[in-house]
Amino acid sequence: MRPNRLRERFDAGQAAVAGWLSFDSQYAAETLGHAGFDAVVVDLQHGPFHVDAAIGLMQALSATPAMPMARSPSLDFATINKLLDGGAWGIICPMIDTAGQARELVSACRYPPMGMRSFGPARGVLYGGPDYFDKANDTIEAWAMIETAEGLRNLESICAVDGLAGVFVGPGDLSLALGLPPTPRWREGPLAEALDRILQAARAAGKRAGIFCTAKEMAGDMRRAGFDLIVPGYDSLYLSSAAREWVAAAREG
Repeated sequence: MRPNRLRERFDAGQAAVAGWLSFDSQYAAETLGHAGFDAVVVDLQHGPFHVDAAIGLMQALSATPAMPMARSPSLDFATINKLLDGGAWGIICPMIDTAGQARELVSACRYPPMGMRSFGPARGVLYGGPDYFDKANDTIEAWAMIETAEGLRNLESICAVDGLAGVFVGPGDLSLALGLPPTPRWREGPLAEALDRILQAARAAGKRAGIFCTAKEMAGDMRRAGFDLIVPGYDSLYLSSAAREWVAAAREG
């Protein structure tokens, strides 16, 4: 079975860097997949597409060095199963508020007796190899997003769930849960305290910690803080920021 590139980085004592895909474009998927990311996350929560399009995006990623992952739109067993069958090597699930929900997520990502995933891996076997069933439970990762007040209250019990690869911070929604504007003020106040608590709770439970970053400076700060999985922005941000730089250069010229 294809190895999990995130684990290879983690085992080497290095952070992993993932791209974020919200465009329904296989060309965009290929472009990000060849950009140097360890993985690319196909975003079904806020991306304007559904599972059928996500499968095509993961097919495009499969031809690149980046490992395909997906953010499910919710804690939905059927959708998570389809994404895994479609070739996702990891699932990031939003709005995980309790340890019970985290256990449901892990169960959806694991075949019996470790979980309740239904067998029918489809593209998983094509991408992963004939030993997919034997190794899928030990290869595919489940990440629980911490981004609500309830999730923060239950942080330690969520981190303690067996089989969970790690917790992943959605800083915009977490900021809202803390009574702050959605643009993350990660260097100060309640959000900075919450990020430190999340990182320490993950460490204490032997789990990894990941975070979505809305600025280059944030990505650098989070890497220095010790986060394991860094997502430095997303496709629309890459395109718009680069376009503005090119326009500025042309006008100045």
